[in-house]
Parts: sequence; C-alpha cells; structure tokens
Amino acid sequence: MSVNGTSGSGGARERLVVIGGDAAGMSAASQARRLRGPDELEIVAFERGHFTSYSACGIPYWVGGDVSDRDRLIARTPEEHRRRAIDLRMRTEVTEIDVAGARVRSRDLGSGAEEWTSYDRLVIATGARPVRPDLPGADAPGVHGVQTLDDGQALLDSLAAAGGRRAVVVGAGYIGVEMAEALINRGYEVTVVNRGKEPMSTLDPDMGRLVHTAMEGLGITMVDDAEVTAFRTGDEGRVSAVVTKDATYPADVVVLGIGVRPETTLARAAGLPLGEHGGLLTDLAMRVRGHEDIWAGGDCVEVLDLVSGRERHIALGTHANKHGQVIGSNVAGGYATFPGVVGTAVSKVCDLEIARTGLREKDAHRAGLRFETVTIESTSRAGYYPDAALMTVKMLAERRTGRLLGVQIVGREGAAKRVDIAAVALTAGMTVEQMTMLDLGYAPPFSPVWDPVLVAARKAVAKVRHGDR
Repeated sequence: MSVNGTSGSGGARERLVVIGGDAAGMSAASQARRLRGPDELEIVAFERGHFTSYSACGIPYWVGGDVSDRDRLIARTPEEHRRRAIDLRMRTEVTEIDVAGARVRSRDLGSGAEEWTSYDRLVIATGARPVRPDLPGADAPGVHGVQTLDDGQALLDSLAAAGGRRAVVVGAGYIGVEMAEALINRGYEVTVVNRGKEPMSTLDPDMGRLVHTAMEGLGITMVDDAEVTAFRTGDEGRVSAVVTKDATYPADVVVLGIGVRPETTLARAAGLPLGEHGGLLTDLAMRVRGHEDIWAGGDCVEVLDLVSGRERHIALGTHANKHGQVIGSNVAGGYATFPGVVGTAVSKVCDLEIARTGLREKDAHRAGLRFETVTIESTSRAGYYPDAALMTVKMLAERRTGRLLGVQIVGREGAAKRVDIAAVALTAGMTVEQMTMLDLGYAPPFSPVWDPVLVAARKAVAKVRHGDR
C-alpha cells in the first residue's frame, strides 16, 4: 500500500479530498476551484463508478426513451473536471476514513492497488443506495435497483437480454411510478406491487388513490397492500416472478422502487454523527457536527425541515447541488449556509402530474400540530379555454394561526409546477389568508381568474376560522 503525502504544513498548499463524484461532491470541488486556484488548493476527488456530474433524476426518462442518449444526462465529464485542475480518480473506491489521521484509504477497482491520501479538508458526498430487500432471489440477475448511471445501463442491458415483455416494479414511490412509465413506454406489460394501501406514500392516502386510479387507466396493473416474500428464479438463475403472500406475478425483469437509504457506511465506521434516518448530521454550513474540517452533502445527509423543525432524509439533486455550492464556498474560505427544506417534489407517470410540499397529515400529527385540511377541484386554465385540465389540490393549515403546513396536487398538464407557489409560501411562513392575496400571473391560457392553489387557500381560511370556534 502506498502513501500519498501530507499537505497543509510548512506553508504548503492545502489539500481538499472529495469522496463521491456526482452532484454534491463535484459541485463542491468546482465551487472551491472557482474561489481558490491550484497554487493554493489541491483538490483530489474519488469516484467508484464510471461517470461524474450526471442527472440521476433523468435515468427513468433515458430508460423510457424520452432521452435518447445517456451522455445527455452528463453535465461534466471527468476530463472536463481534470482540465479545471481537479485530480479526479475514477473507478476508485474509498474504503476507510481515518479521522484522527486526517486521511482516507482508497482502492483502484481495476488494479486492486490501495493507498492512503491525507487531507486538510474532507467532503463526504457518498450519496444513497437503493433499498434491496433481504429476500430469496433479491440478488438474482434481472432484479435491478436504479440510483446511478451504471444502474441504468445495467437495466437497459437486462431489458435487451430479457426473453419476454413482462415487468414488475416493486414499490410505488417516485422511482416506482417513474420506472413504471418508462417500462410502459418501452412496450412492457407492467405490474406495480406496492406494500402501502395506495401508491405514492409521500402523499396522503386520499390523494394517492387518485394516482392509483390514473395509473390503472394507463394500463398499469396496480397491486396495493401486498408484501413481497420472494423473487422466483428460472432454470438459468434469472428472475422469473415476484411472489407475495397472496399471489405470484410473472416477470422477465424486476425494478426495485422501494426507496433509498443514505450511503453512510464509511461515516458510521469512522464514528461520525448520524441521525435517526441514518444520514450524516451537519450544521447550517454543511460541516459535519463536531468536526471542523469535514463537510458532507447530497443524499448521504439529513436536512432540517423548515415546517416541522425536524431532521429529514430527502434524496434530490436540487438539494445536492445547493449543498455542494455551500460546501465549496466554505472549504475555500468563504461563508455560505443551507437553511433547510420544505419537502417539495414533483413527478409524473405518463400524462399524470404529481406534486407535494410541506407536511402530510401524518407528519402534522407526528409534530403535534392541530390542523385543518381542504380539498378542491379546479382546472389548469380558464374553464372556457381549450384543453383546460382538471386537477385536485389538497391543503393543510394550522388551526388558530392559519399557517400553511402543506399542499398536494394531482392532475394533468399544468398541475405539478403550481406546487412552487406553496413552496415559496411555506418558506416564507405565510398564512393561508395571506396566500389568498398573492399577485399571481393570470391569463385564460394559463390559469382561471382564481388559481387553483388560491382557491384552496380561500377554502382553508374559512375552515381554519370555523375550526377555531
């Protein structure tokens, strides 16, 4: 094992080591390089995969054929990073963090060679890993988690090798419904097996029911309230069916969409602080709590929920890139903070748009809040304008104060991005009464006179007042 020499002493330039070459890690490296040149700061980054700086959120659309070329998902190649004086080491996995010695151990996945690299500042951006159930056959060929470009390529290769056109998606969260759409677009017969009573557990069940109905209307077989017990394999060892307690569903390929967990194996072994969801805990500057020279960001951290005041794990590229910007500024000697999130997310399955921000009913109950809910139906445009599409908006507001707590929207064209109105209102701590007077853009091709979100706010105002009696 070789040793990559120390730095940061005797007037030598400092060394920043980054673990993870996607959104948070390379955003941090790039921002640090913008602020400090190679003569002041050496940057070494390790990535165990084949790709850097790519859109993991775009993988379902690449698999489904909406994005024709994998490389269109890549924002910056390893060569582009290296031209910016970032020593990016691909197919190299960090296997240990020695906090006391301020160094990391890495292994070249091609040659097997190992070495230690010292650091003055360390960034941990190890991402998340798909949840793979501990069940018979879960590791069989043809069973795929989808989190990285390597995962996406493996799935496409598996689809090409499959002998039939039957696909089973296990789980009905964001990844599950997006992969169901991708497989429908590729001409597969798709069954979604979901442990919950309705798809999209990030929504309340009444809103999830709307998603269920729409997905069935698209030709997807929905199996809710079903627990997978095994993955059956054929004579050659490849997956052939998904088994639940009540039925067996033939499958030529299986996609796991049952969520992700923070990839904090290294951090845990190094004794770094983790939260209740298994993610690293940081301060507002994204510095790992209790460690002056270690930062963390992206899908491996927990973040503050500005509505509930609790820590959450949310794996989204939007957050990861912001974390990287904050970290890069701070490791380069500047100052920036990441205040937290309100839990905004959008998705779609074919022409159905799904959006949410803030708290669900069970989140509000868990936080000990007293609240009212309202649900309204409206249209994306003036009712008389061609192609006006229906949408359902659900809103939660705190009793007595009227503070907005959460919004969920399910509908067709023009529905999902309306959740941004609520996301801004949540961040600003607005009440539903204040929301009713928001000066939103209006013209018949874009909205009714009263935007659907404002219609819900008006109804919530009346409900909050009545509930306070």
